[in-house]
Amino acid sequence: MRQFFDSLVFAAVLVAIWQGLHWFAGDIAIASPGVTAERAMVLLGSPSFWGHFRETFSALGYALAIAVLGGMTIGLVLGLHRLSGEVAEPILVSLYSLPKITLYPLILLIFGLGMSAKVAFGAIHGIIPVAIFTMGAVKTIAPVYFKTARVLQLSRRQLVATVVIPAAIPELVSGLRVGFSLTLLGVLIGEMFASQRGLGFLVMNAIGTLDVPTMMAVVLLLALVAVMISAGLLYLDRRLHHRVA
Repeated sequence: MRQFFDSLVFAAVLVAIWQGLHWFAGDIAIASPGVTAERAMVLLGSPSFWGHFRETFSALGYALAIAVLGGMTIGLVLGLHRLSGEVAEPILVSLYSLPKITLYPLILLIFGLGMSAKVAFGAIHGIIPVAIFTMGAVKTIAPVYFKTARVLQLSRRQLVATVVIPAAIPELVSGLRVGFSLTLLGVLIGEMFASQRGLGFLVMNAIGTLDVPTMMAVVLLLALVAVMISAGLLYLDRRLHHRVA
């Protein structure tokens, strides 16, 4: 109950700051919370908006699946082989710090315009964080589990399925939470620069026509959906870590 009340207070403070910025900057720079909410309701009643919404979250689903499966595979392989993990970890961290927007021309050359480019750009944002979290999760597994697996003469596949993944699930969920946010960011950036559909395209189109209320309404709706999904993943993350503790 206390956490819910704190969230309401935080939301009220954000709305108050938003209104203050509107009074300071004016309609040309930022729409008021009331106007933004009205435009958001109009968008929710528009069939074309839901087409753009489905486009964005379809791309997000594909990109997130690639990022999670690819990142977990890389993390498990490197985490189970200590030397490879020690060599690859600083490389992965360096790649993670690389501004991904610099790779966008290459993505366009390889995948062209459309869904495939958005999926690829979203996946490259999320795959490295998931790999790093997965590798860290494997490294923190108690050595006694691996000794027991050797005594039981488990195969590598059995070791991963019955020991490594169950023991690493809390950290894997943490990686999924971070990977979701970054993958969504990558998909939206892809839609902003080279797409004619999706929520990112709507934002850029509104900016181009100086339609500030529509721009902010799309951002607001997108933020609400992202916050709800992230909150669900955060709740699951805390429950799993609490259970382990």
